[in-house]
Amino acid sequence: MLFEPLFEQARRQPAELAIIDDRGRYTYEQLAGMAAGLGSQFATLTPNPRLGLLLPAGAGFVASFYGALSAGKTVVPLNYLLGDREIAHCVADSGIDTVVTAPPLAGRVAGTSLKVVDLTQIMQGPAGIAAGGPVPSPSADDVAVLMYTSGTSGLPKGVLLSFGNLQSDVDAAIAHVQFESRHKFLGIIPLFHAFGMTAMMLAPIQLGSSIVYLGRFSPVGTLKAIREHGISLMGGMPSMFGAMLRLKEASADDFKTIYALICGAEPLPSALREAFHARFGIELLEAYGMTETSLAIAANTPQKHKPGSVGTAIPGIEISIVDEAGNPVPAGQEGEIWVRGPMVMKGYNNLPEETAAALTANGYFKTGDLGRIDSEAFLFITGRKKDLIIVAGEKAAPREIEETLMAHPAVAEAAVVGRKDATRGEVVVAFVIPRPGEAPKPEELREFCRQKGLSQWKVPREIRVVEDFPRSPTGKVLKRELALQAAT
Repeated sequence: MLFEPLFEQARRQPAELAIIDDRGRYTYEQLAGMAAGLGSQFATLTPNPRLGLLLPAGAGFVASFYGALSAGKTVVPLNYLLGDREIAHCVADSGIDTVVTAPPLAGRVAGTSLKVVDLTQIMQGPAGIAAGGPVPSPSADDVAVLMYTSGTSGLPKGVLLSFGNLQSDVDAAIAHVQFESRHKFLGIIPLFHAFGMTAMMLAPIQLGSSIVYLGRFSPVGTLKAIREHGISLMGGMPSMFGAMLRLKEASADDFKTIYALICGAEPLPSALREAFHARFGIELLEAYGMTETSLAIAANTPQKHKPGSVGTAIPGIEISIVDEAGNPVPAGQEGEIWVRGPMVMKGYNNLPEETAAALTANGYFKTGDLGRIDSEAFLFITGRKKDLIIVAGEKAAPREIEETLMAHPAVAEAAVVGRKDATRGEVVVAFVIPRPGEAPKPEELREFCRQKGLSQWKVPREIRVVEDFPRSPTGKVLKRELALQAAT
């Protein structure tokens, strides 16, 4: 389960290309041999049942991941973009005593009590699919991966994902989006992120597809990779697609081999979606997922998509839209999104109270997101429950206001938060990043919001024009920091 497909592909199609990365090209036979050789060494590195990986995307990470699972270890991918305090928290919380890394990243765990193992050195050891001892036979309920959230609302939380969780999500995603072995995947999302791990590693390896990994995202490098390798599937964040849209030399011809461009990890602005389609003639297919659900919950597909939605539920996922009391609301009405299915996590590591608060007695995971489902079963995300701004008793959803502001031709990005107010409870405060060469005036933007039909209480009381937003290592806007700025 989960790791066997790599070795099966090596037996079935040993000479087929598995991975291209910054260091070279690897067939399935070579990749499986690396994984088996590493697995035999990982088994002796530490008796600890968990093993940390601090590695960039590429064959080294993939071989280490599959090798660790085949050695009976739970994989703990560490986000090397986090701050020292956050990495130290992940190390302490996970209980790992050994981390596999590479020289450029080893400094991120310097000064810790960890045993730091250089992947480039141990890869000189035994290799071959038959290397090592007997392969474990984990149960579906055994923990395969302990993955940490990006910590947008505090310190990262460890999410316990079982073999069954991940396998069910991989199977469902492949069926829903109709991934095929002939597809060539482009991995630009780091593999310590659920989006990268599930959609750009586990799924294509299971299919026996080829994957091209870029160690670092750049719009020019990404476009070059699509052209040179005939990429058909790519997952990315809105900011990445926005950067590609700004490339003057890019054209629709560059995307002629694309089957699907999947957009996730943060909301996709409608202005970006429309501009991308208008210029390149291809849809950005917005999807919805969370670390706690092994990734995919819903997705638009080339065969079935609706602008503004995140698509329909993947097979095996039940979505319920509920009110404050947890009761389902009528179709089309807004409420909190609860999801249930075999891909929902076992719980949070060392956080029993938070686990109990997030998972209901009948198996639903409370996402904390607000949304609605239309008559055709398409899910629309309308905001975060905790981000709702209550102005004199009226609700203002930040995402609606952000979309309105980004419809202005001078605005590139917008982020909206609430600020406490003595008379109205809260008021709306907006931060905007202007487009290059533009200098929008706050009152001009407020008037634009009125003209677009925003209710009076939703029109921002204050608009601040800034160069950029505070962001997490994966690029998500840190609303908690903006809220602190808004209060001053």
